[in-house]
Amino acid sequence: MASRGQVLKLFKLLHRTRQEVFKNDTRALEAARQKINEEFKNNRNETSAAKINELMKIASDVEVILRTSVIQAVHTDTDKIRLLKGKKLKEIF
Repeated sequence: MASRGQVLKLFKLLHRTRQEVFKNDTRALEAARQKINEEFKNNRNETSAAKINELMKIASDVEVILRTSVIQAVHTDTDKIRLLKGKKLKEIF
């Protein structure tokens, strides 16, 4: 069974990833913050070890997806978009 410390560590990791991935995008930062907090709050009284492990796996997968797959872009002109590459995404492009 996952310990309370492991759950807290994952919670903090998700928030650090959110801050890195959505840096300078206040709407995305706030939406991600609310969603992370909401999901952890909704499941804070879960006692089933199997369910807790499943939720931790989902949260871990979400963190990886955020870190490796999110691409942000900015409109620079009426018909042009500039991609903002994160640290991890630079390796892909």
